[in-house]
Amino acid sequence: MISRSKRVGRVLLIRPGATEFDEQGRMKGSLDMPLSDKGRQQVDSLAEQLDQFELHTIYTAPCESALETAERLARDRSEVRIRVIDTLRNVDHGLWHGKLIAEVQRNLPRVYRQGQDSPADICPPGGESIRDARGRVLKAIKKILRKSGQDFIAIVIPEPLASVVHGLLNGEEVVDFWGAEMDSGRWELIESIAAV
Repeated sequence: MISRSKRVGRVLLIRPGATEFDEQGRMKGSLDMPLSDKGRQQVDSLAEQLDQFELHTIYTAPCESALETAERLARDRSEVRIRVIDTLRNVDHGLWHGKLIAEVQRNLPRVYRQGQDSPADICPPGGESIRDARGRVLKAIKKILRKSGQDFIAIVIPEPLASVVHGLLNGEEVVDFWGAEMDSGRWELIESIAAV
């Protein structure tokens, strides 16, 4: 457990740029997909916005969109290294991979409501729940925070796992599974890190 009084770096939580599935409103989960043209534009914008931060290491999920985002962010920074962390792989959506969120809303209204009201308990057939993903990623986040002596810790993680990490760092729960699913190409600075 990390004590609140112990100084830890500030976390730049970065969502990769969009993929074609993101643009279509489809659940990508742990599918390995490249950035779309829009996603590459988002990452170019992210690179400009994040230029103000001194980065030494970018920790990234192993999926193609996250790795491509990390590589683009490090492109003009020769001192930055990229560390792929397998445990940061996105939530496994099982049989829901590629399914339209609107289709779930229309055909499975009770499940859709559950994703809004208590997302930690939602578990696609053959997939993993947010609660399980949270347990899986907690150890990796603790290790990154413990090992990093850097002022800014950059982590590239796709949604909905980015919302899980956001919750861990802020001492909160994931609020809306479906809303988080479509969030891409954005970053946030988390300065007050909860005891994870």
